[in-house]
Amino acid sequence: MKLPQPPAAVVFDMDGLLFDTERLYEEAALAAAAELGHEMDSGFFRSTVGFPWLVTRNRLIELYGPTFAVDELRTVARRIFQEMVDRDLPLKPGVAELLGLLDELDLPRAIATTSSRATVDHHLGAHGLAHRFHHIVAHDDCERHKPDPDPFLRAAARLGVQPQHCLALEDSHNGVRAASAAGMMTVMVPDLLPVTDEMQTLCLHIVGNLHDVRRLFRSERS
Repeated sequence: MKLPQPPAAVVFDMDGLLFDTERLYEEAALAAAAELGHEMDSGFFRSTVGFPWLVTRNRLIELYGPTFAVDELRTVARRIFQEMVDRDLPLKPGVAELLGLLDELDLPRAIATTSSRATVDHHLGAHGLAHRFHHIVAHDDCERHKPDPDPFLRAAARLGVQPQHCLALEDSHNGVRAASAAGMMTVMVPDLLPVTDEMQTLCLHIVGNLHDVRRLFRSERS
């Protein structure tokens, strides 16, 4: 398992790739819906993974109707989610080891995420990882969001590396679509969403975790 060329930089997604937060978001959303007297299933939540809030908001209104208190749902879900991450914000397997290897190889790296900059700063700060990434492209930095390639193109520009020389690591379908459309070498590390035929087509490789990505770098240099 190899890449077409050694990457000159790496662009990471955040939720579901660096941090095991997509499951927490799901649990918080379902709990918030129940608190407000509504049912929400995992299938609906997972269909929104990788989309910005405005898209999810419109889908919630389509599902529950125009009188649904969608913004209250978001407020309650955020409160529940924050309570969860204040107790425990788990890293995904292989994060520390992969970042250590990238330090060793002196490869620049960025994060391209649909989360807000405040959320990025909180999560990285909780694990002392802020200094491990050279640039951040968050929701606040883009007018167009995944699956549009703009977040990845901005990340490449800030890194000073052409997109085709960047390795993009993603867990969501929209993230993979965005990275591939940006022309990056794209590797999927699935989290909540299944691997589809489309993902197989768009990705160079699909691996189980970030330990496998680390091994991919090792094999590239063997």
